[in-house]
Parts: sequence; structure tokens; C-alpha cells
Amino acid sequence: MDKTYNPQDIEQSLYQDWEEKGYFKPSGKGQAYSIMIPPPNVTGSLHMGHAFQDTIMDTLTRFKRMQGNNTLWQVGTDHAGIATQMVVERKLAAEENKTRHDLGRDAFIDKIWQWKNESGGTITKQLRRLGASVDWDRERFTMDEGLSEAVKEVFVRLHKEDLIYRGKRLVNWDPKLHTAISDLEVENKDKQGHMWHLRYPLADGLTTKDGKNYIVVATTRPETMLGDTGIAVNPEDERYIDLIGKDVVLPLVNRRIQIVADDHADMEKGTGCVKITPAHDFNDNEVGKRHQLNMINIFNKDAAVLSAGEGYDSTGKAIEIDAPIPERFHGLDRYDARAAIVGEFEALGLLEKIEDHSLTVPYGDRSGVVIEPLLTDQWYVRVAPLAEPAKQAVANGDIKFVPAQYENMYNSWMNDIQDWCISRQLWWGHRIPAWYDAQGNVFVGRDEAEVRRDNNIAADTVLTQDEDVLDTWFSSALWTFSTQGWPANTDDLKTFHPSDVLVTGFDIIFFWVARMIMMTLHFIKDENGKPQVPFKTVYVTGLIRDENGDKMSKSKGNVLDPIDMIDGIDLESLVEKRCGNMMQPQLAKKIEQNTRKTFTDGIEAHGTDALRFTLAAMASTGRDINWDMNRLDGYRNFCNKLWNASRYVLMNTEEKDCGFNGGTMEYSLADRWILGQFQTTTKIFTEHLDNYRFDLAASTVYEFTWNQFCDWYLELTKPILFKGTENEQRGTRHVLVTVLEGLLRLMHPLMPYITETIWQRVAPLAGINADTIMLQAFPAFDESKVDQLAMADLEWVKQFILAIRNIRGEMDISPNTPLNVLLKNTSADDARRLSENQAFLASLAKLESVTQLTDADEAPASATALVGQLEILIPMAGLIDVAAELTRIAKQLEKAEKGLAQVQNKLANEKFVNNAPEAVLAKEHEKLAEYSDACAKLLEQKAKIESL
Repeated sequence: MDKTYNPQDIEQSLYQDWEEKGYFKPSGKGQAYSIMIPPPNVTGSLHMGHAFQDTIMDTLTRFKRMQGNNTLWQVGTDHAGIATQMVVERKLAAEENKTRHDLGRDAFIDKIWQWKNESGGTITKQLRRLGASVDWDRERFTMDEGLSEAVKEVFVRLHKEDLIYRGKRLVNWDPKLHTAISDLEVENKDKQGHMWHLRYPLADGLTTKDGKNYIVVATTRPETMLGDTGIAVNPEDERYIDLIGKDVVLPLVNRRIQIVADDHADMEKGTGCVKITPAHDFNDNEVGKRHQLNMINIFNKDAAVLSAGEGYDSTGKAIEIDAPIPERFHGLDRYDARAAIVGEFEALGLLEKIEDHSLTVPYGDRSGVVIEPLLTDQWYVRVAPLAEPAKQAVANGDIKFVPAQYENMYNSWMNDIQDWCISRQLWWGHRIPAWYDAQGNVFVGRDEAEVRRDNNIAADTVLTQDEDVLDTWFSSALWTFSTQGWPANTDDLKTFHPSDVLVTGFDIIFFWVARMIMMTLHFIKDENGKPQVPFKTVYVTGLIRDENGDKMSKSKGNVLDPIDMIDGIDLESLVEKRCGNMMQPQLAKKIEQNTRKTFTDGIEAHGTDALRFTLAAMASTGRDINWDMNRLDGYRNFCNKLWNASRYVLMNTEEKDCGFNGGTMEYSLADRWILGQFQTTTKIFTEHLDNYRFDLAASTVYEFTWNQFCDWYLELTKPILFKGTENEQRGTRHVLVTVLEGLLRLMHPLMPYITETIWQRVAPLAGINADTIMLQAFPAFDESKVDQLAMADLEWVKQFILAIRNIRGEMDISPNTPLNVLLKNTSADDARRLSENQAFLASLAKLESVTQLTDADEAPASATALVGQLEILIPMAGLIDVAAELTRIAKQLEKAEKGLAQVQNKLANEKFVNNAPEAVLAKEHEKLAEYSDACAKLLEQKAKIESL
């Protein structure tokens, strides 16, 4: 092998070879195991969250494939309605100076398909870079023909079952994109605004208890008062109790509205009076339903004031209503209307006061404009009947959450579930399969021909298809079964459904996970008619945050690109990537400064395996992860360690007799020990993967590889390989190859590239004639290969050697200086172990002689250490200059004590402690512990040497 491990030389060509040879396909043998990838947006590119979850999914897939399962990791992408339409609209404007309306719907959709085919595969290319062993021949797209058929089928069936209906309801409306959006697409931002206190005159000469002929309402949105239909007061509020059921006269429009009693009004907040605008506020809408208040919509789809309010009763039925809007407000944008209305209230003496007020404002995450709650005609799924079986599936254990506490989050949402708005006012997406005649009658069917046939509609009757498309969450809710060919009862559906595990984030448990469970249970039944779950386990990951614990976002300039960590990126390119498209110069400058400070030399190339191993090692269940570049560096070193250890094995085994073709072999204690250690590691590692503890699995294999195999075993083989008998050398070579080959298979699910590359060289030595490691059997624990006596004996040898090395370190004795060792309290086991392992001890501890003392023997001045009850003494005469050694220790102690005092003074400073960031304080406490430990050890060494 090359002397230097260079992942760039092996990864991409290796992946291409895997894919071309079809290694990712289901084998058709063994028990089925499947994972359905959460489909990333077709507009997207790989981010750290993807890399994290995809690493987990690929690790599980490779693990199960090697265990002999018939394994499918289903891949695909989501059509991303809003995002994709925006991308193509911007492209159309930039290149042709046209809008989608200039092209028309069909031509614009053609443009999107053209873009998708040319530019929509970025994230799938990046998945390949990550080593994802998905079956690319089965790649699906939520707008492909098969999935489109599934979507239509589900819509039609649900409509026939009265589980889909059309109604006028309040939605999150994006005034820029002209579509309803889901709560997940709303970004709430804390802003400084105002609270306006407005006087509403009481009708019929009424007065309050303190003699005023008006009540005061407080609002952050005075423009919506044009649509007020009620005033709410708390039923226990003594100030207003006599006014409940009475009217006020709505200023500017002179409409009478009623005062109602409702707990929504907080007596301690504002004036205790709340204006109710059911058509423009979600909370008001609920109050309106409770009191059968009418709804008056005052805005159009641009969030500008209508010329006449649109009236509806509390159920959404259109009604005639006295809803005049003064002409002077017609057509005004909502914020211009706000200014005009506040001005008129002030002129009329009805503006009580204006206060500064902190508030949370909803923005569309795509458009960047403030969302307007708006009454619109939308399609809904009646969710309550679907929710009960979905709750039961989790309650009875058919679906398990890992970690288990996320079951509580799931149940909380499901117990308070609302009907699901599934329509969007876009062109790109699954067009709703509903048609209207001239009278507005609606007909639902899979296509227009079916609609005409089922409803006896003549060919000359004009039908118009609904302009809306379905929410992308609707099609992705069918993902686990639509990708397998449903509604046809395909072999794939029978084989791979239900899937085994879903890997996802907590933020979409309701938006996606719950909806998949509901839809799948409703539509998919097993051969006995029992509803099927979409997956058996939901593994919930945390978020990956930056090193300070902040959420990664482009606006903060702290986003890390997984590909940059794989391939590396220079500092200037990284700065340009983070700041190049920033619209705010000051923010861009700040991000540039932080980037240059944090990444002084850019980011080095680490390779895919180091990145994957880091992600797995940090995957503590359900918790957010603070990214640590130092750990990535450390696991790149781990890859180097494995590479160099493998080179040592190959140099000592290639073209040599390794015992795989017969011949007598003698195993050394170290050989028997490492075989047992490997079996124990295999057992623990497998248990951790089975329990989704990727962090513990990574820690287990790291500890074995670095400490047991590389640092100890390889050193322990040198005396045998250099001075052992032919049979002993053959035995050690056999174990070197056996353990390394098994270790590569054990590590392969986590680190596929480096393990495949090394395995290609090692496998022939083990007599294995196969093309790839990924189709080899995963190591299985074999208790018969665990020699407990050898394990205990070798651990004793290690402790003996470490004791000698510690004394060398403490006394500053060169590793090359041979030592004479005296022993006291030697037990029979100690004596046996000394006798059987003289070569190891002499070689690795650099010993001149070993002498066992009796109780009567008087030992000279010695440095000592204990291994169990065995006392190890090393006479110091002639080994060290006591005075010089004490001087050296005194200098080190002075430096450590000075550092300790500085940290103690810092932490004693209240101003520093109160103002320093948490991360800075944590580092200071780490320094405190380090300096304290150093001082204690140096004082101990000083005492030892003084005693000599």
C-alpha cells in the first residue's frame, strides 16, 4: 500500500465501482431489511444534518447487508413545490426577462422539468460522495409517474370516505408567493414593535363602571380593526361584567359589534379588552367559533385592503353582511392602512396611547415577507379519524421511538390534532384531481374522463380542473409505500414494507412522521387485513450546531459544508462561500472576520471516512451536537493509524507463510489475548449498533483499534516476528491477518472506503477470494475464541510494562536505558506470568534483569509501583542525579503553580464569571483541573525522589 493514506485517491473511483457492479441492490436472500430515505428537496444540497442522518442510515444498511439481510435503502427526492418554483421563476426572469404567467402553466411546468433533469441532481451526487449505499436503480421522485398515480388514488379514496373536503378556513398566507404555507415554513422572529391602545365607543349610551362611554382595546395590528366582529372580556373581570352581551360601535366603519365573555381575555394583560378579528388572527378565529361570531375578510391576496369586506358565518359559509370599508382605505397595503387608520383614530381623539412592545412576527421562510392569516378556500384532510389508529400503533409498541421520550412529543401533537390543509396555490406539484362545472359544483376523480363517466356529465359540459396543487407533505406522507409500487400489490411492497427504521429529526415528527403513520395504517394492510405501520422504529436525531452551540444558518455565517470537510477548502474560497451573496455589508464583514479567525488556513481535506466516523462518534441519542473540528482532526489521525498499522501487518505477512494453507502454528499469549479482545469488541460493537448507540459503537471500535490492536498487540508481535520459532511466527502472522481482516469487516459500516481499500490487500492473505468487503459476513461473536486465562495474563503483562514506563517517565529515565528490576510479594500467578512472558517484558519494558526478593531481603533506595499485590522496585543508584532531578521538578512545579494561580484569580473575579460566555468559562475550569492535576503529580514525584 502507499506509505501515506490519501482518501482523495481512493474514494470516488471506489464508489463508482461499487455502484456499477450493483453491490447496493437487494440480494434477494435472507430476511428483508429496508430503510426509506427522508427525501431531500430536489433543489437542495448536502448540509450537516443530511450528512449526519445519511451516515446513520448507511451504517445500518451496510451492517444489515453484511449480516445476510435482503437489504434495501430506498432513495429519492422531493419535488419541493415552493422552493423549486422559486428557483425556476428566478432563472426565467434572469435569462428571459419573463414571468411564469408569460409562459402559461403548461410551458412553465415544462421549464421546471427541464431544470430538474439538468440541475436537480446536486444532492444525489453529494450522497454518492458520502458513500451512501442506496439502490440508485430504484431512485424515485415525488412527481414521477408512479408516485403521481399513488397521490391521486389516495386523494380520491379519502374524498369518497368523506375524509377530504373543501372549506373556507384561516391559513398562513404568503402575500408574495400567493399561497398557503405550513407552520414548518413559517419562521417566527422576535421584533420590537408597538402596542396601540384604541378607544371603542359603547353603543346605546352605555358607560363603564368608572363612567367612561368607551372601552379601550390594545392591539399590535390596528389595521385589522376594519374586520372586527366582537370584543372579548374575561367573564370574571369586574370592570366589564355588566357590559357582557352589549355592543360597541366600531370606529371608522360604524358597525355594531358585541362584547362577549371569553377566557382568552387576560384580566392582567393590557386593558383586559381584546378586539376579535376572526378572519385575520388564529386565536381570534377560535374565539369567534366559540361565540358564533361572523368573519369579515378585509384583505386581498396581496394583503391590501379590499373595497368591500367579504362576510362569512363562523362555519365559513358566505353570507351577506354589513361590512363597508371606507373608500379612502381601498387598495392600501396593510402597513399603509395601519398608518392611515392610526392617524384617523388620533384625529378623532380615539387613540389612547402607543407603547413600545416586543412581539413575535411570522415570516415566510422562502419569501421573507410577513405572513398574513387569511380566509381562503382550501382542501383539508379530516384527520381525527386517522389519528386514533396512529396513536394506538405507538401505544401498543408496533412503532417505537428512539429515544423513547419523543413518544411524548408525538402523543402531545396527536392529542391536539387539527384538520390538515393540503392545498397550495402553486403551479408546480400534484394538481388536485377535482373539476368544477359552470355552477361551481365540484367533482373528484383520478382524471376528467372518470369524473364524466361516474357523474354522467356530457361531453359538451365544460369542466375546469382545480388550479391548486397538493402540499408536498401530502405526497411524502405516502413515501414508504408509494415508492414500492402501490397501489399495485407489488413484490417489493410485499417484501420491503413495512420498513424497519426511519431516521429523522424531532422537528418533523408531526409534519411528516405522524402523517406517514396515519396514511400508511389507513391504506396498507397485510395478508390478514391488519393495517401496516410504515416503519417499526423511529430513530430521532438532534441538530448539529456550531462549536458554540448556535444553530447553523447562512445569516450567522456558521454553516459548514460536509463536502468541504471531505475535500478541503482554502480560506479565501470559504470566505467567498459564506459572504459572497450577503446583502448586508456589515453582517458580511462580521462573518468574514469570524471565518478568518476560526479557520486561519481554511479547512484541510479529511476524507469521507473521518467525517462519517466523527458524526457517528458524536451521535448520542436525541441530543443536539456541538460540532468540533478537533474531533474531526482526531479521527483523520485515526484513519492514518489504521492505515499505518495495516501496512505493518502487510509488510510482515505478504509473501510469507501465514498458516492459511496448513502447517503447525503456536499462538503466543499476545495472539490468544488479541483474539479474545476482538471477540469481546465484536459483541459490544454489535450490541451498540442494534441499540442505535452509534457513539458507543464508535468509541468501542476506536478503543480496540488504537489501544489494543495498534499500540499493544503490534508491539507485542515484534519479539515473535523477529526472534520467535517458525511455528510461533506462523501463528502470529495468522492472527495478524485474521484480526485485521475481521476488524476491517467490523468497521466497514462506519468507514466504508478505507476498510474496502485495505481489505482488498488483506483478504487474499486470509484465503478469501471475493470482490468486495461489503458483501462479506459481518463478524459474529464466538465465545469459544475467548481465552479468559490469556486475557487475564496479558492484562497483567500490560500493567507490569506500564508500571515500568510510568517510573521512567516520573524519574526522567531514558526509554533506552536497561533497568534492573526487583520484585516483592510475588504470588504464584505472578511468578508464572513472569516466567512465561520474559521475552515480552524484557523487550517492551527494556529490562536488564528481574530479581525476586524474599521478605528478609532489604531493598536499596528505589522507585516503586504496584501491580495488584506485586511490588516493583527499580533501584535508583546510578540512574538519576537526585539534585538535578529535584531542580527540574521545582521549575515545572513553579510554572504549574503560576498557571493555577492565574486561573484561580480569573474564576474568583465575579465580573469575569458573570460576563464570560459559557464556553469560555468551561475552558477556564478545564485549565483549573489540568493545572491542579499537574501540581499534584509533580509534588508526588518530588516526594518520591526526596525519599531516595
